[in-house]
Amino acid sequence: MQIDATSTSLFFTRLTAHFCAPIFVFLTGLSAWLYAHPRQKPQRSASGFLFKRGLFLILLEVTLINFSWFGSYQALYLQVMWAIGLSMIALALLVKMPRYLIGVLGLLIVFGHNALTPISFTPEEWMYPIWTILHDRGYLIQDALIPVKISYPLLPWIGVIAVGYFAGPVYDAALQVQQRYKWLLGVGVSSLILLLILRGFNIYGETLPWEQQQTVLETVSSFLNFTKYPPSLDFILLTLGVGALLLYVFERFEHRWMLVLKTFGSVPMFFYIVHLYVLLLIYSVGVQFFGTNKGDYLGVDHVWMVWAIAAVLAFLLYWPTKWFSAYKKASSATWIKYF
Repeated sequence: MQIDATSTSLFFTRLTAHFCAPIFVFLTGLSAWLYAHPRQKPQRSASGFLFKRGLFLILLEVTLINFSWFGSYQALYLQVMWAIGLSMIALALLVKMPRYLIGVLGLLIVFGHNALTPISFTPEEWMYPIWTILHDRGYLIQDALIPVKISYPLLPWIGVIAVGYFAGPVYDAALQVQQRYKWLLGVGVSSLILLLILRGFNIYGETLPWEQQQTVLETVSSFLNFTKYPPSLDFILLTLGVGALLLYVFERFEHRWMLVLKTFGSVPMFFYIVHLYVLLLIYSVGVQFFGTNKGDYLGVDHVWMVWAIAAVLAFLLYWPTKWFSAYKKASSATWIKYF
C-alpha cells in the first residue's frame, strides 16, 4: 500500500485480513500430517487426500469463486484458492519424502525466495509463464477473450504448506499439552523477534524498506507495509508468528465464545463461498437502488462501515453455517467432506 495515500484505519483493517491466507495454508499442511497419522489407527498416505482436494479448490476458484467477484467473467483471477489448491498438489508429491526433508525444503523456500526478487522475465521470454505462476504476479494470458491473471504467485505458499506439514507432530496425541504450549510460544515469539531484527534494520525479507513518517501510526504502518504477492519473508514471520500465539491462546484459554469460532472453522469453505455470493447480491441490489459513487463502483465512505458490514454478515451467516456444520458431521456423502 501507499502509506501517504491510505488512511491508517484502512491500512490496519486490510492488515487484519492478511493473516487469513498464511495461517490457513500453514494449517492445511498441518492437517495433512494429522490425516496421515490418525489417532489409534494405522498411518496412511496423504497424497490422494491432498491431490483430490487441491484439484477441487482449483475448480472452485475458476468457477464459483471467480464469478462471485463481479457476477461475470470479465477476467480469470487465480487467487488464494488457486494457490492453496496447487500447494496441496505440490505437497501431495512432497509427502513421499521424509518429514524432516519436507521441513528443510519448506524453510529454504520461506527464507530464501526473497533472494529471487531481482529475477524477472518479459512476456516474450519462454520462462515468463513459469515465473509468473511461481514468483512474479502478473497476467498469464492478457490478449484474450478472458484474460488470466496470477494474483497469488505459488512458490512461497509451497514453503508455508511444507512447514505446516513438518509442524504436524505438535498436535500428535502423544505430545503433552504443556510441550505444545512451549512450542507454540517459542515459535511465535522467535518469529516476531526475528522479524523485528530483519525489518528493523531493513536487512532482508522485504522488498519495500520502511521509513520514518510524520506520525507514529504512519511509521508503524510503514514498518508493517509488507509485500503479499508473493508473500515476503517478513510478511510470513508476522502472520505465522502471530498465528502460533493465537493457537496457544485459543487452546490455553478456551471459553464458551470460542464455540462460535469453531463453528465457522468447521466448514470454512462453505462460509467463504456463501459470504461471497451474499455480498454480490447485496452489492447488485445496492447498485440498482443507489447507483455508483466510486467511479464505476458502489462503495462506502468510512472504514467503520466495512467493519459493520462484516459484523452483520458474520451474524447472519452464523446460523446457516452452524446448520451446514451439523449436516456435514451427520452426512456420509463423500463430496460434502470437501467443504
